[in-house]
Amino acid sequence: MFHPKTLTLALVALLALMLDTGRAAAQGVDEAINTAFGTATGPFVSFIFSSLPGTNFPWIVLWLVIAATIFTIYFSVVQFRFFGHAIALVSGKYSDPNDAGEVSHFQALATALSGTVGLGNIAGVAVAVSIGGPGATFWMILAGLLGMATKFTECTLGVKFRNEYSDGSVSGGPMYYLSKGMAQRGFGGLGKVLAVFFSIFCVLAALGAGNMFQANQAHAQIASIAGDYPGWITGIIFAAIVFAVIVGGLKSIAQVTEKIVPFMGILYVGTAIIIILMNADQIGWAFGQIFAGAFTGAGVAGGMVGALIQGFRRAAFSNEAGVGSAAIAHSAVRTKEPITEGFVSLLEPLIDTVVICTMTALVIVITGVLQIDPETGLYLWDADSGQIVTEGGVSGVELTSAAFGSAFGFFPYVLVLAVILFAFSTMLSWSYYGLKAWTYMFGEGKVQELSFKILFCIFVVIGAAMNLGPVIDFSDAAIFSMALFNIVGLYFLMPIVKGEMISYSRRLKTGEIKRFV
Repeated sequence: MFHPKTLTLALVALLALMLDTGRAAAQGVDEAINTAFGTATGPFVSFIFSSLPGTNFPWIVLWLVIAATIFTIYFSVVQFRFFGHAIALVSGKYSDPNDAGEVSHFQALATALSGTVGLGNIAGVAVAVSIGGPGATFWMILAGLLGMATKFTECTLGVKFRNEYSDGSVSGGPMYYLSKGMAQRGFGGLGKVLAVFFSIFCVLAALGAGNMFQANQAHAQIASIAGDYPGWITGIIFAAIVFAVIVGGLKSIAQVTEKIVPFMGILYVGTAIIIILMNADQIGWAFGQIFAGAFTGAGVAGGMVGALIQGFRRAAFSNEAGVGSAAIAHSAVRTKEPITEGFVSLLEPLIDTVVICTMTALVIVITGVLQIDPETGLYLWDADSGQIVTEGGVSGVELTSAAFGSAFGFFPYVLVLAVILFAFSTMLSWSYYGLKAWTYMFGEGKVQELSFKILFCIFVVIGAAMNLGPVIDFSDAAIFSMALFNIVGLYFLMPIVKGEMISYSRRLKTGEIKRFV
């Protein structure tokens, strides 16, 4: 192990050396990386987001929406019936410290939230609203509410079919319930195939959605304050810090995320609420724009369908319901009742999409950074870019920064901190998701773990050096690919979850479930 002081001096010296290499040459490296990556991943992205015949509706979005609706109906609207009990579980009222597992209910939720509450809530929402209009917000909220049932299903299975080792560590997630759970139901061969393909795309998603996209947008926000400079500089600094944490394993990650997640949530949502209250007279109008736009889509590309597509697409990217990633983090919880973590996990889409994404969208709509034609009252749409005309022509995280900054001139500086924390915590969680998929394919061991962690940090640098377009396209495609294999398995395994729910509900009513606090 390097002494912290030695490592710090080495990083400072490395940064000074990179700054001396010359801005022009570095920007050339950025462009080369961007071009090569966009060319290599283009066909893959095109397939995942290809439209249903005769429509412009991506088939993968329909795949997620149908699954979320089926689980909501099958489990009798579990997201509302057990909401109160989920809060009690997170607060530790039913936690037995002697149960198998590595982290508490709260730590598992915080780790999973740190993977979902990220730049998708800041930059992703801005993308959805600028393309689909305010109406995209309505569909994001609906997708979040439905996604709570999907998250419940996959996280229950994650705990039920996890591997528990003699040293107290665990490994769980879709790759384990797809292989073990499907075998239990007599479909072992299919389960193994689904598990392997899920693992492959989980690694790709960890490197893309959970890594490159985060580094990319973090650099964009830092550069907007500090001035333009090569992205790989930000990437190397982030990579060094991320590696220092992930080398300690899940417990180290959980200890960091349980502190960062509440802080960044309060900082970001608190500021949004202040801005909304400062413009209280605009709240009714903003919600009017959201509801009207959801069913008319006036003035945006694709009309109502365009708003719906953008809303569902960005919600799925943000809360990851159906993707299966969060089940990996929740599988490490200390509990002997798998269903309890299912209840805890359904809080994720609520916090991530219904609350935080809605706050972002409201601030963007209320502050007027989306330009409106004074004659027609409709949003000005740029046919060339396919987006609503924005103040200053910005998009992504810069649009959110402009919206918040219009109320508080100093907020772009605060947003830099929020973006860094969002990006950092998301990278930590996704490094764990990718690691577990990696070790499922290549076996447990220190060599396998270290090789993935080094690879993950290399992609931090690559992501920071690229343009937003290829990054966000690849990130979406990789993360949605996981859902293809995960949801097939969930359909086969949902009767097991229902059995767990019925048994637990009966014992909870009769007092057999012991309360510890």
